[in-house]
Amino acid sequence: MLGGACRSATSTVAFRQVPHRPQNSQLMPAKPRVLVIAEAANPEWVSVPLIGWLHSEALRAVADVHVVTQARNRDAFVRAGRVEGQDFTAIDTEWLEAPAVRIANTLRGDAGKGWTTLQTFQSMTYPYFERLVWRTFKDQLSAGEFDIVHRITPMSPTSHSAIARKCAKIGVPFVLGPINGGLPWPKGFDTERRREREYLSYIRGVHRLAPGYRRMLEAASAIITGSSATASEVPKRLAAKTILISESAVDPDRFSLAPKDGLNTPLRACFIGRMVPYKGPDLLLRAAAPLLRDGRLHIDLIGDGPLMPLLKTIIVEEDIADAVTLHGWVPHERLQSTTIASDIFAFPSVREFGGTSILEMMAIGLVPVIVDYGGPGDNIPADLGFKLPLTTRDQLVTDLRATLTEIADNPAQLLALREKGQRWIHQTFTWPRRAEQISDIYQWVLGAREQKPAPFG
Repeated sequence: MLGGACRSATSTVAFRQVPHRPQNSQLMPAKPRVLVIAEAANPEWVSVPLIGWLHSEALRAVADVHVVTQARNRDAFVRAGRVEGQDFTAIDTEWLEAPAVRIANTLRGDAGKGWTTLQTFQSMTYPYFERLVWRTFKDQLSAGEFDIVHRITPMSPTSHSAIARKCAKIGVPFVLGPINGGLPWPKGFDTERRREREYLSYIRGVHRLAPGYRRMLEAASAIITGSSATASEVPKRLAAKTILISESAVDPDRFSLAPKDGLNTPLRACFIGRMVPYKGPDLLLRAAAPLLRDGRLHIDLIGDGPLMPLLKTIIVEEDIADAVTLHGWVPHERLQSTTIASDIFAFPSVREFGGTSILEMMAIGLVPVIVDYGGPGDNIPADLGFKLPLTTRDQLVTDLRATLTEIADNPAQLLALREKGQRWIHQTFTWPRRAEQISDIYQWVLGAREQKPAPFG
């Protein structure tokens, strides 16, 4: 049998032994040849496309990588110095996906809301992308020109992969993930769910009943889950090949500035993200209002979205205009130069899958104030910042106000947290470190490593 996951009796798929794939570390190539599927990967965008790009690029340090991506990303790949045909292949399915996205946008009514609806329609078109990927690479895969196929994006487990089963049949290990999604809406925040137009989230779990979902997980050699919530959705019989690794990491080249000496007077906090209900920028303004009026705190809001009119109303009602700066969208490459002046990253999101922005801000010395749920709850140790319990909306405002007041009363505590958090990020949560962890998984599924890699981040 091939690979650590394939040795498990829990999988119903048996991998065929093939002579071109070595079974011990002495014959194993220094860098395995990996076909990376990253349908969404773009160095000039944010969110999942940026993660897809950074993840696939980081893997080049530990593997001989060829990326297959959507044609919409071609120009950005070329501008970043990647050569088509050598470093990547672009697959064009825009004729199908673009109309699906237009329909989804019509149904959700607002480009900043209804992300489950958008993901549903994109998942419906994704199988055609994979069909073209298989058509393009099946001969090379069958001939042993790649040691592993690794699907990085889509991250959603609702995007089923038929290639996983096809790889199993020809003896090529298939690594899935990190997949992430399915984080339940917290109780007491149903109003936010409706304001987000997340109506399909009520029935999202139905995807686990789909044959394509089960076959994808059964055929995978390793399943990387990006959160504990997603890991809990994987059948227990597949636990032997499931590894929890956060989808998030920090690009040390983009976030490398050293924090300023000392602290601001007044203290300065920033928020980064879409201005939507579940991210909680309105909760932050309400909670911080007394400190803002008293001149003890200044808040920088970075981002835009459908909640912006309400935020402007709150600013007027609370008489805090002099203590709040609305930056709008800031390009990702300029984030660190904009936020380095802050002391605190105040981010009371109640439904965050990954929380990359928290890690990025910690990398340049900001101390996080976050909600202990989802990605932030998984990723951030309690001794590196302030984690608020997930309760009700009103209680969250109360707890956030108390925490910000405690910080303002004793700001010196931020200095030790700043240094400790920044050191932790650069030691454990960068993309180079993530690539090392994935390399361990590659060696495991190829049979060069006996022990299953430990969870990371």
